[in-house]
Amino acid sequence: MLRIPSSLTWIERSSAGRAWLAILPERISACVGRWSLRLDAPYEGSVVSIVFPATRADGTRVVLKLQYPHRESDLEAEALRAWRGAGCVQLLDHSPEHHALLLERCEPGEHLSAAGGGADEALAVLTALLPRLWIPEGAPFTPLADEASRWIAEMPHEWARAGRPFESALLDAALVSLDRLHGTQGEQVLVHQDLHGDNVLRATREPWLVIDPKPLVGERAFSLAPIIRSYEFGHSRTEVVRRLDSLSATLGVDRERARQWALGQTLAWAFDGERAMEGHVETARWLWEA
Repeated sequence: MLRIPSSLTWIERSSAGRAWLAILPERISACVGRWSLRLDAPYEGSVVSIVFPATRADGTRVVLKLQYPHRESDLEAEALRAWRGAGCVQLLDHSPEHHALLLERCEPGEHLSAAGGGADEALAVLTALLPRLWIPEGAPFTPLADEASRWIAEMPHEWARAGRPFESALLDAALVSLDRLHGTQGEQVLVHQDLHGDNVLRATREPWLVIDPKPLVGERAFSLAPIIRSYEFGHSRTEVVRRLDSLSATLGVDRERARQWALGQTLAWAFDGERAMEGHVETARWLWEA
């Protein structure tokens, strides 16, 4: 019987999720046969996919990832293919019909968020990785301008559904920032809109490799947002502003645009059904005041 990691049990709450779980054993079996795999128990901690360490018939150690269909990660395989393993995990093969990816295995696989060097070392790793991901791209990736327009349209409704959990002035500040930014961007490059310490793994081919892209095409300043709000590197006004200042200065991007993008995306991602995540709201408030 397939064991679902505890981090994925939320999927059982929806009919679409239960349907995905029902067909999952068949999809896993198809992938095992297609790629001649022997699977170990799935990794714990994945939130929107089930991920297995696996071994191919020739002894190669790989990873099998089956995605729960989700708009933000639908083009993960295309992003990994575009980056060609430069600073990120390599895509070995892809089965679109099964939403399955066969990936290079990162070993030893320690998360950057758990590395012993602390926040300064982690920030240095991310600062070195980011420019390698900024490659010119277009279709099929979603433009950041379109995603920001969607956030602008949806945020007021999500705020109301969550019971207006924070001041309307903060909501207005995020909406104004997104409206100001999305149509005035600089050069468009491929960006990972969820690049944080748990999405970078220690490896052998390179010291650190990026995983789990949620790709968009947009300006460089936007891609600082998930790092600026990364709780694992310190969750306080001082730490958030320090990351904003350090990243924007080191990478040569406009601090004010980075601040406003981080404010807008952080608040757009703050809603989980009928509640708002307080950590995101706090971070957005600090960025509003920064």
